[in-house]
Amino acid sequence: MRTNDPTLVAFATALLDGEGIETFQMDVHMSVLEGSIGVLPRRIMVRDADHFRATVVLRDNEIPTGQ
Repeated sequence: MRTNDPTLVAFATALLDGEGIETFQMDVHMSVLEGSIGVLPRRIMVRDADHFRATVVLRDNEIPTGQ
């Protein structure tokens, strides 16, 4: 998942954590380089083994997965 919306990142992470799917947020500290204007999207990564379940959870909650 990739988004510029930090609230969506938090919501998606909470949903996945609730399902027992470990997440890793990438590009969190990029705001230092961009000047905190939110131009660079953040990404949520999951293990390959959890990808299908994570996609289902996000789509069931109407969160775009970028696929």
